[in-house]
Amino acid sequence: MDYVYGPGRNHLFVPGPVNIPEQVIRAMSRNNEDYRSPAIPAMTKTLLEDVKKIFKTTSGTPFLIPTTGRCSDISSLQIGTGAWESALTNTLSPGDRIVSFLIGQFSLLWIDQQKRLNFNVDVVESDWGQGANLDILASKIAADSSHTIKAICIVHNETATGVTNNLATVRKILDHYQHPALFLVDGVSSICALDFRMDEWGIDVALTGSQKALSLPTGMGIVCAGPKALEATKTAKSVRVFFDWNDYLKFYKLGTYWPYTPSIQLLYGLRAALDLIFEEGLDNVIARHGRLAKATRQLAFSIVIVYPSLRFILFAWKPRLAVEAWGLKNCTQKEEWFSDTVTAVVVPSHIDSSEIVRRAWKRYNLSLGLGLNKVAGKVFRIGHLGHLNELQLLGCLAGVEMVLNDVGYPAKLGSGVAAASAYLQNSTPLIPSRI
Repeated sequence: MDYVYGPGRNHLFVPGPVNIPEQVIRAMSRNNEDYRSPAIPAMTKTLLEDVKKIFKTTSGTPFLIPTTGRCSDISSLQIGTGAWESALTNTLSPGDRIVSFLIGQFSLLWIDQQKRLNFNVDVVESDWGQGANLDILASKIAADSSHTIKAICIVHNETATGVTNNLATVRKILDHYQHPALFLVDGVSSICALDFRMDEWGIDVALTGSQKALSLPTGMGIVCAGPKALEATKTAKSVRVFFDWNDYLKFYKLGTYWPYTPSIQLLYGLRAALDLIFEEGLDNVIARHGRLAKATRQLAFSIVIVYPSLRFILFAWKPRLAVEAWGLKNCTQKEEWFSDTVTAVVVPSHIDSSEIVRRAWKRYNLSLGLGLNKVAGKVFRIGHLGHLNELQLLGCLAGVEMVLNDVGYPAKLGSGVAAASAYLQNSTPLIPSRI
């Protein structure tokens, strides 16, 4: 029974946590087991090998940590969010200089953690809605001939603003200047949804969380460390206990894998989630996210706006042309930064975007993402990641149109959905397993 009952299924379109596949729910519906029995180490071994595939690495070493990828509230008790902390404390020492990019709520929180852990954080700040300023990074790296910068920390996909950063360019900058800084990446809302190439882009530590594109319950942080990062653990002086990779590595060598009791249910859920991803094909999963994202932007910026008093209709069928036509815009300021996992829509100043989110949940059982921190009340977010298909998305988009009308925004019902439907009808391939 739901804590607050609503008929039918909740339409979950926040950018995480996301919908959980029935196959994963069934896989997790099981009793506890002895994690020291032969079964759990055998399954863990295959999980560790298969997890490397979603990072696109052959040289990385993964760690499955009972924790979250990151948190959303600076007052949260989870501010020391585990996957972030694991990446930092295993590779760096207090006082080390880090270049870190502040572009939204989640990068802000990671920077806050970096400061609390007593690193010397060199913050490169951009307006919310912009990507990381990599020109400034290039100038800092070029000037750092003595290699005082020990790490570059960047959020691949900033879900607060719908911004995706170019990781390949970061690696090109480091290589151009032959700089040895570690490359640490938050891939919480990108890995398994966006193109991510750990080995090709020379990423030293990458991390994600179970509740995003993997479509699992919250509770597992997945960290993958490259050879350079593992070497850095030998000299890193940050205090670490629960998140110490060396404890894991010791049990990896023993073949038992777990320095403490894991969640048996999450392990079986991860097995089922990975099987679903591999059955669809990781590249197909990434393409599906791109397709759903484009359809969402067709809605957000292609709705037909009706002005009865003026006796005409503005048809804005192309993405972003509707921005000026009906006074809305994408929070993301350039197409090169558009995220394929979340779209953040800016509302007019006389509308509180929080009311859109509240009304969607109260009236239509539709869950949308709130605006956070600097963009609170100014944007609402449509999450389109994880276990999701075209028809589910169209239901969400129809709900958004109704809510916009509820709060006084003059959107013609069905106009944006029609644009999204037309695009999806022409771009959606046959389901691979049903060909």
